Amino acid sequence: MQAVQRTSPMTASFLMVAAMAIIGVIDNFVIRLAEDIGLWQFHFTRSLLMLPLVGGLSLLGLGGLRPQRPWVVALRSALIATAMLFYFSALALMPIAQALAGLFTSPIFVLLISSVALGQRIGPWRILAVIVGFAGILCVLQPDPQAFDAKVLIPVAGGLFYAMAAVITRTSCAGESTVALLGGMVLALGIAGAAGLIGFSLFPVEPVPGPEGFVLRGWVWPMGGAAPWVLLQAVGSSIAVFMLIKAYQLGEPSYVAVFEYSVMIFGPLFAWIALGQELGVPQIVGIGLIAFAGGTIALRSN
Repeated sequence: MQAVQRTSPMTASFLMVAAMAIIGVIDNFVIRLAEDIGLWQFHFTRSLLMLPLVGGLSLLGLGGLRPQRPWVVALRSALIATAMLFYFSALALMPIAQALAGLFTSPIFVLLISSVALGQRIGPWRILAVIVGFAGILCVLQPDPQAFDAKVLIPVAGGLFYAMAAVITRTSCAGESTVALLGGMVLALGIAGAAGLIGFSLFPVEPVPGPEGFVLRGWVWPMGGAAPWVLLQAVGSSIAVFMLIKAYQLGEPSYVAVFEYSVMIFGPLFAWIALGQELGVPQIVGIGLIAFAGGTIALRSN
């Protein structure tokens, strides 16, 4: 007889907060590897390191690797990989607080997509959450109408694609193994990285030095000082995702999802302590507003 999965809200919340703490720390070092290699080489090499680790999650009994609906999983993987490409591009160009704020607009986009495309009813609390979240985005990104910089839209684009992937996950991937979905995402990022490297080898572009050239840089060898940071990303991401998966196994998803927003505390806090990235009062307020909006949407969507 199949064992019933026990729930443990306290353990689930601890695992999620720990996972977000790891992600909040390691993502701060993307700017270090961005000084030496490019976005495409980073994702290609990181995927090569992560795929065996994802296979290990399957061996630990967390789920099978073969998807039940390959084309749906492929579409979901492509969308979430696109979101990560935007997010990691933003990490090389702006403080982590701004990059995270843009990515975590995804619950707002999920709500809008669910309402407009799927015809789901939105209550007053979630409408208020969208308004509050949008105000938070403006506080963190601080777009200047007099000197608009399109860079502020890069992480928001990541949030949009992340939201589309989330909608597909909820509507069409309920029966899929979490490990299969994770493996699909890692594989899609590896393929995107390889495609970018091939493209820049066929049509070379002279990138600017430093992190500003992260997106337009082709293959760099030897990887030099970037290699340890890529390894840190691969191992740290695998550990964090393992804990994230376990958290969703042990807790109610709408409850656990709220704790994902702790990354918006850990990331900027570590950036401030270790890297000297300071936050102004408007950005601190904006982070709080986005976290409140996302938490409200998650709880009211139960």
